Amino acid sequence: MLAAVAVRTDPDNPLDGLEVRQVPRPSPDQHWSVVDVRAASLNHHDLWSLRGVGLPPDRLPMVLGTDAAGTVDGRDVVVHAVIGATGHGVGPDERRSLLSERFPGTLAEQVAVPTWNLVPKPAELSFEEAACLPTAWLTAYRMLFVSAGARPGDRVLVQGAGGGVSTAAVMLGAAAGVEVLVTGRDEGKRARALELGASLALETGARLPFRVDAVLETVGAATWRHSVAALRPGGTLVVAGATSGDQPGAELTRVFFNELSVVGATMGSKDDLAALLRFMARTGVRPVVDSVHPLSAARDALARMESGAHFGKIVVTV
Repeated sequence: MLAAVAVRTDPDNPLDGLEVRQVPRPSPDQHWSVVDVRAASLNHHDLWSLRGVGLPPDRLPMVLGTDAAGTVDGRDVVVHAVIGATGHGVGPDERRSLLSERFPGTLAEQVAVPTWNLVPKPAELSFEEAACLPTAWLTAYRMLFVSAGARPGDRVLVQGAGGGVSTAAVMLGAAAGVEVLVTGRDEGKRARALELGASLALETGARLPFRVDAVLETVGAATWRHSVAALRPGGTLVVAGATSGDQPGAELTRVFFNELSVVGATMGSKDDLAALLRFMARTGVRPVVDSVHPLSAARDALARMESGAHFGKIVVTV
C-alpha cells in the first residue's frame, strides 16, 4: 500500500527524510482493527518527527500521521490517536504514545489501531472534516473546556493566529459563548480569526484592553511573558506546545503573586473526542481546511505546512 514514510531524520531539512512509497499492509494483533483511511490531516507533530524529535533512529522507517477518518467493516469511524493511555490493545505497562511514534501512522491507505480507539463518525461530518479533529481540534477542545474550564461569557486569549489549535479554539470558543481574543504576527491571519468568531485580534505582544480568565499557549518562549501578564488574578494558563522554544523565563513572581494556575494538556481522551464530534454535529461548526492533497502528493502537503503559509488544516485524501 502507499504511505508517507520517515526513512531518516534531519533537524534542519526535515523533508529530506520523507519518502512516499509502498509498504506492507498492516497485520493487526488481537483486539486491533485495520481502518481503510479515507482522509488524514497533517500536524506539526509530523514535521517534528522528521526532525527526529520523539522518533529515534531505531524506530525508522515509520509511517507518519496521527489523524484519520475512514471505514472498518462498513462503519464510518474516526481514529483516536493516543495509543496505550488506558492499556487497551497494548497492555497496562506500555507508556502513552501517539500514532507514528511507536506504531505506524495514518498517512497511508490503511492503519491498524486498537479497536477501542475507534469512535463513530457522525453522518453530519465529511471524512475530510472528521480527519481534522483528533489532534489539533481535540487539543483545543480539552484546553478550553477541560483544562481551562471555560464557560459562556469567559474571556480567553489564544496565542498564535492561524495554527490548527488556535483556529479550532477560536471557533469552538465562539460557538460556546466564550469571548476569544487572538494574537498573531500576520495581519491576514488576524483578520481571518475575526471572521471565524474572535472578538479581538492583536499583534503578538500587544497590550490587551483587559485581563483574561485563561490563556491558551502553544507558541512558547516568544509569547510566554505576554501570556502570564494577560491573566487576571487566579487565572489559568494552559500549555499544549512550544513551537518557539520550551525554555521561557518563568515569570514566577507573577505566577505566585497572582495565584495563577499553569496546566499542561496533551491531546485529549477518547471521551473528549466523542464529545467534540457531538459538539461539531450539533452546532454546525466545521474545521477550516486550508488545502486538500492526494496521498501521492504528501510531500507537497508537508512542504506547505513547513512554509507556515497555511491557515487551518491541511488534509491528505486516499
